[in-house]
Amino acid sequence: MITVKRAEKYGFCSGVRIADIKVRRFATEGGSGAILGQVVHNERVVKEMEELGMRTVEAIADVTEPAIVFSAHGVPESFHREAHTLGLEVLDTTCTFVYDIHRESQAALEEKCHLVFIGEAGHREVIGYTHDLDPECYDVISSLEEAQAIDWSQYRAIRIFYQTTLNAEHYEETVQVIERANPNTARADTICYATKENQDAARALAADPEIDIILVIGGAMSANTHHLWEITSKIKTSYLIQGPDAIQSKWLDGIDCVGLTAGASTPDSLVDEVEAFVKAFEK
Repeated sequence: MITVKRAEKYGFCSGVRIADIKVRRFATEGGSGAILGQVVHNERVVKEMEELGMRTVEAIADVTEPAIVFSAHGVPESFHREAHTLGLEVLDTTCTFVYDIHRESQAALEEKCHLVFIGEAGHREVIGYTHDLDPECYDVISSLEEAQAIDWSQYRAIRIFYQTTLNAEHYEETVQVIERANPNTARADTICYATKENQDAARALAADPEIDIILVIGGAMSANTHHLWEITSKIKTSYLIQGPDAIQSKWLDGIDCVGLTAGASTPDSLVDEVEAFVKAFEK
């Protein structure tokens, strides 16, 4: 039988767990609503929400139910105003860490700082921060080349924020480009502690000499799951999967020990299913 080792930290963070609980409680208590985008980036969770009658929509205007759910990723303040204008009840499951960035970025604007968000411009979390802002007051940077293309010295002061799900170490050189160009630059501490713990644990798991391969479990749209895969794949052969159905038999041929980790949107039940599948595999 193949041995399985799990990372010391993996899976649901507190923000995702709370969002999941809030929506399930709302639905089981008779609430009727639609979720704007995936409540968390995991296909299993989304399917389970739909089975509870909580469908996913891509725009507020698509909601025909009495309530709208704003996901753990957060939304711009204007989305709240639009929902209330349409007479919708709002179930807000925004992560507290995300709300911290909303507050800190607004405070930085009041201090006349130019905002820099290190992350993916199309990610829902980043859209939540930037959608209502004047494009002149911020930049979203996702690469070293993008940082090098901007004259940062033109700004009186700069405040840097990280998308909470990022591997901050990956962007260190990018951030240093900004800091060298403008000494009046400060970083906000916005990396979710659970994200960092999962990343550190994934790195330690991949370094374990007994482990042959790593399976990283998470949703196809989950940025933090992809970052875990980036970390482990630099150390050991790693595969990013959504569940046991995605595991190819050839990956396990001749393997004695498999390491498991999972993104912050991955339910514990899915990790259990993957472990059971691996242990039942006939070598």
